[in-house]
Amino acid sequence: MSGDTCLGSALCPAAGHKPKGLKGGSLGNKYVRLNVGGSLYYTTVQVLTRHDTMLKAMFSGRMEVLTDKEGWILIDRCGKHFGTILNYLRDDTIALPKHRQEIKALMAEAKYYLIQGLVDMCQAALQDKKDLYEPVCSIPIITSPKEEERLIESSMKPVVKLLYNRSNNKYSYTSNSDDNLLKNIELFDKLSLRFNGRVLFIKDVIGDEICCWSFYGQGRKLAEVCCTSIVYATEKKQTKGFTSNLRWCS
Repeated sequence: MSGDTCLGSALCPAAGHKPKGLKGGSLGNKYVRLNVGGSLYYTTVQVLTRHDTMLKAMFSGRMEVLTDKEGWILIDRCGKHFGTILNYLRDDTIALPKHRQEIKALMAEAKYYLIQGLVDMCQAALQDKKDLYEPVCSIPIITSPKEEERLIESSMKPVVKLLYNRSNNKYSYTSNSDDNLLKNIELFDKLSLRFNGRVLFIKDVIGDEICCWSFYGQGRKLAEVCCTSIVYATEKKQTKGFTSNLRWCS
């Protein structure tokens, strides 16, 4: 389309003219050409002025608009989501992006153009995704002694640590010992859900013990319960159960 066809003589300066400020006029359904951060779009003034937004102010004469020498109206914003903006102005609804970061980027553009309905849609979608995907509680897994020390010292809450090390050579891989170990893990998971927010629960998979509970307060260890024996007892490979040994730490 030529500049005259799309914009009319009021918005299309002659070729070779420098960009200049223009006052938006009442152009009805005439097409306008938009250059949004290098992305080019065609639409009508009617679409741009349907809602009370910054775009309506630009194209109803309340704000100055700038054009380049070829008649493209310049908007100094990223053009990636502007097509979605136009679709919302046309239909009052859109299919939002699937990923949170894309929704956030679209919401930022909607806020800039003062399109409150689209901002509300994005906020509702972000909240839904947060409720859907955000875990109820997050359990740190210790990968080094320094990491454990840093977590415990920086916590303002009581700390419960479960060490379970199935790779320990003292471990007896039998159904009984597996059941006992899994019972400890299951109990730990239940407690972490029940007391989430009040107690910091951490897991350790690198210690010397097979299974050990440790309890901390004010940055220091208060007590621990160790399962000290899951080994072969006889040549018949009968297994002893967990032998728990409670130790209070001074």
